[in-house]
Amino acid sequence: MPFIPNTSRQEEEILKALGVSSFEDLLNEIPSRLLFHGDLNLPAPLSELEALKLLRELAGKNKTMWDYACFLGGGAYDHFVPSVVDTILSRSEFYTAYTPYQPEVSQGTLQAAFEYQTMICELTGMEVTNASMYDGGSALAEAVLMAHGQKRIDRVLVSEGVNPNYRQIIQTYCHGQQIAVEPIRLTNSGQTDLDHLKTLLEQPACAVVLQHPNFFGALEEVFEAEQLIHSANALYITSVDPISLGILAPPGDYKADIVTGEGQVLGNALSYGGPYLGIFSVRKEWVRRMPGRLIGETVDAKGRRGFVMTLQTREQHIRRERATSNICTNQALNALAATVYLSWLGKKGIREVAEQCLQKSHYLANHIADVPGFSLHFKAPFFKEFTVECPVPAANVIQRLKEKRIFAGLDLGRYNPEWKNLLLVAVTEKRTRQEMDEYVKALGEL
Repeated sequence: MPFIPNTSRQEEEILKALGVSSFEDLLNEIPSRLLFHGDLNLPAPLSELEALKLLRELAGKNKTMWDYACFLGGGAYDHFVPSVVDTILSRSEFYTAYTPYQPEVSQGTLQAAFEYQTMICELTGMEVTNASMYDGGSALAEAVLMAHGQKRIDRVLVSEGVNPNYRQIIQTYCHGQQIAVEPIRLTNSGQTDLDHLKTLLEQPACAVVLQHPNFFGALEEVFEAEQLIHSANALYITSVDPISLGILAPPGDYKADIVTGEGQVLGNALSYGGPYLGIFSVRKEWVRRMPGRLIGETVDAKGRRGFVMTLQTREQHIRRERATSNICTNQALNALAATVYLSWLGKKGIREVAEQCLQKSHYLANHIADVPGFSLHFKAPFFKEFTVECPVPAANVIQRLKEKRIFAGLDLGRYNPEWKNLLLVAVTEKRTRQEMDEYVKALGEL
């Protein structure tokens, strides 16, 4: 949309209506020392045509996942998005829809959310799913607050295998509530140390948080963890990769109480980091403490099928002291993308994507391990992501491979200086054998 500025006369009219004589009068409350008094070093103004040309030139400097072979992971992944997803999303009925407060005129939006909830329940093996959260990190933090509200114990145990960004969000959420967040260390294999967890559970905790597969790619011992957690009367919270559930046991099978996840992998593009959507599923007994909203199926006065917002637990709709969250919206368009994606793939399709991720990641991992100086840092089984130990800082590897149009992975040194030689590599169904062979060849040339 072109920018159309106000004329001088319009500016005078606005200032007059505000009761001031100049724009500077609006800044009187700001201390003078904080104001910029010089001249901005700006280039000469451009016409609309010139500005559009410049913006296109600048945009052309960006490199997309179609220009590079992408092995980046750590929470956002380069999965293929079928064209049907954007086709449905671009329909104005969905693209411009707002929160469906009036069910009688929002049946399409409500039904889409209902179908999303149903599919996520089938995928996770849980009984109830809400109509999405903001993203995977905030969904996990909300799960901790939900567990605290249920158990009223000011202590939560979080595995060091949980995404460091997610752990930071949990810490931020818990700080104001004065909830102690204690880490569970990892074993040398890269999995959560269950012996350490058992020791920590000797003192009461409201919940235990695991990620499966974890941040380093390792598969956790989720069934064994469940026995320890529930025997200590704590809630079991897990963060999952939805694609992995095409072949891994769903959280419902290992009796998780709250399941969260990042829904970006379900038909949502990387988009330079968002917007994404947070998955949030619970056992039915916890439904009234679940944040967000729940869409339900009903019938109208004539017996016709319809959809309504059945449950909302935010303070705008119920007594403030009974509110479980201040979540006041959802990622409906992103959830719709996930719904279309899952509908298009079906049960066999999601399994096929998961199997391709599994097989291709192991193909690449085995070949990287054969390159002199490189090795797999952890020995635990993994799904589509694994940690590589490099003979030089991972940042150097990333920079060198970028010259060959390869995004080599995530530098773990950004999270911990002791991990500067560790590289997190993710392999999705989009990666070809040629790309992976070129990756290995490039490592060998280092």
